[in-house]
Amino acid sequence: MYYFTNDYSEGAHESILQALIQSNLEQEPGYGLDSHTANAVQKVRDAVENQDVDVHLVPGGTQANLTALGAFMRPHEACIALDSGHIATHETGAIEATGHKVITVPSGDGKIRPAQIQEVVDWHKDEHSVKPRLVYISNSTEVGTIYTRNELLDIRQTCDRNNLLLYIDGARIGAAIVVKEAELTLALHCEVADAFTIGATKNGALLGEAIIIRNESLKEDFRYLIKQRGALMAKGRILGIQFEVLFTDDLYFDLARHAKKMADRLTDGLRSKGLTFFVDSPTNQVFPILTKEQIQILEKDFAFYEWEPVGDQVAIRLVTSWATPQESIDAFLASID
Repeated sequence: MYYFTNDYSEGAHESILQALIQSNLEQEPGYGLDSHTANAVQKVRDAVENQDVDVHLVPGGTQANLTALGAFMRPHEACIALDSGHIATHETGAIEATGHKVITVPSGDGKIRPAQIQEVVDWHKDEHSVKPRLVYISNSTEVGTIYTRNELLDIRQTCDRNNLLLYIDGARIGAAIVVKEAELTLALHCEVADAFTIGATKNGALLGEAIIIRNESLKEDFRYLIKQRGALMAKGRILGIQFEVLFTDDLYFDLARHAKKMADRLTDGLRSKGLTFFVDSPTNQVFPILTKEQIQILEKDFAFYEWEPVGDQVAIRLVTSWATPQESIDAFLASID
């Protein structure tokens, strides 16, 4: 059985495991005050091309999102997100549990439009409703699509006109940036976002997300809030070492490029068999539309998610990872009539 269910089924890249073993008996301060975390923070600042950002490492994406969004908004303020957004669908109401409403808008291709943001702002006019304060997007999106450079800049302009913060969930930011046509960089995400994350859990690490805060007004006391949310690890070095390795010699993007290469091979192979797709995803998430009979055959040897019915057929989601072997791609393609 080979799993195409996600990009974190495997453990971690061997370079990370080796670094963890080599540093195992070192004695270091706790709670992210160790030398490895300090080095990782510097490497991340170099990668985003901004030495003034604050960088915080936390174990997971949900902890990153609820800590950041809970910190950035006042009690009466709300965030705007797509109805397919991770905070609206896959985090068990974590944002609402912090006391903040998530105002959702229709998704379509997984990308929010400036006009949708403006419509929400225009609708919420006074103190009888929550006040929109923050726009949440993810890049790449829940359906593998990406915001291009110009799309990010347009959203930033809309946020500026309406005094809104922009927060980018980068759980799969590597997958977005390695799409050359989009002209994306970590520096661009840092430029347009007040805060964003760099995901490692889904790109070769055992665990870990980096929260990058550019907006000076959002930085104060953030470590207190990380601790309060249970995200400040005593053995913070485990996170530091992993980011230290990932941001050495371009490993982070090498791993993302491998996942994309495997996804491209999968997409090309499926298309050559005459299959169509639920959405045109250029990243490591692939959504072919199959018959129920084809799915039954494939389920004998492969695991994946049934995403959404499409007429009398079903769109499935296939996710490639930093460790996906070409042989598994070819075996999957060979199993489709």
